[in-house]
Parts: sequence; structure tokens; C-alpha cells
Amino acid sequence: MKQNCFLFLSLIIFGSLSGKKDGFVPLYNGKDLSGWQTTGNWLPQEDGSLLIKPKPDQKGWQRYSDYLISKKKYGDFILTLEYKYPLKGNSGVFFRIGDPKDPVKTGIECQILDSAGKADDQMGHHDHGGIIRTVGPRFNMSKEPGEWNHMVINCQGHHLRVALNGIEIINHWMDSSTEGKNTGVGDRPLQGHIGLQDHGISNDIYFRNIRIKSL
Repeated sequence: MKQNCFLFLSLIIFGSLSGKKDGFVPLYNGKDLSGWQTTGNWLPQEDGSLLIKPKPDQKGWQRYSDYLISKKKYGDFILTLEYKYPLKGNSGVFFRIGDPKDPVKTGIECQILDSAGKADDQMGHHDHGGIIRTVGPRFNMSKEPGEWNHMVINCQGHHLRVALNGIEIINHWMDSSTEGKNTGVGDRPLQGHIGLQDHGISNDIYFRNIRIKSL
């Protein structure tokens, strides 16, 4: 099953990245935070990566001004990025944020979390690659802490697809009903900012090769 997903994804998503690079632009230039807004401790690294290193007094995830938020808004897009987390690391990729002052309630989050070793059938919407309050990943494709993960988010209208480390893990219509207590994100705007979460200490997480293509 995973091999079939990989072949499908190679044609539909990764083909765009490898064979037709035109249209993809860097969201992070590898040097500074041009094009972003934040009050958090986001540190450009000499190797071109970006480190979020929360300070000792920066605790918890509700410090929204410390999130890294793009100044530009995006509607339909393909977003690709790499990241590595520490043991028990926690962050998230936000998109279509309507109000940067409250990305959690006005945006959509794809979870970044150290879920290494967890069984596929135990993965929920709060696990790595899940869409918070909406749907969990089909497979656990998490790398071990300290290893680079590669994520691709393809968002067109209400149709959301996510690939993690070469395998499609999410294929979901966001305006569809959800199960249980999950409220879903079908009411979110169809255009908004991109964001990376500062989840507070101790979550030293590296990002690199953050690129986007508007559709």
C-alpha cells in the first residue's frame, strides 16, 4: 500500500518539485527573516537552516506573536519544507491563517511532533502529520529525533493532501464532516498566511528548504 501511495505521489506532487521547478519560490531565504513577522527567537543558521530556540521564559504554545508568520497570504498552493525535531519535539505548520494574532482559531495546522515508533492505527489528529481537530495521518512516517523530515502540503480549495517522507498520509476534504469531538476546519478562510509554530521550551527545531508554489 505504501509503495502504491509513493508512486501516486511521485506523479502528482513530487513530479512538480523535481521536473518543473518553475513557480516554486523560497519562503525562507536562508539568511534572515525577510518576508516574515515574529517576536520569537528564530535564529538563521550558517548552513542555511532556521532554528527556533525558545528562551527560558518562553513556555507554552499560546504565545502567538512568537510564531513565525509570512507577511504574504496564499490561497491554493504546494508548500514543501524540511525539519528535524528533538526528543519529544513539538511544532506545527500553519496555513491559511486569517488573523496572525490567533493562528490556532483562524488557520489550519499540520502537526509536527515526535511520534517515532507509534503504530499506524494509533495515530490521531494530534500526532505527526495530523490536521489538528480534523483528521489523523494514514501512516506514521515519522523519522527519529534529530533526522530530517520532508513534508509536502498540497492545498486546493477545500481539498488537502499531505505527504511525509515520500508517502501520502492525508487526503481529505476539509469541508466534510468529522468524527467524534473534532470540530474540523471547514470554516477557515480559503486564503491566508503561512506559519511555523513556536511551541515553547524545550522545542529546539530546525527548518530548511521552505518553498511554495501558488496554484
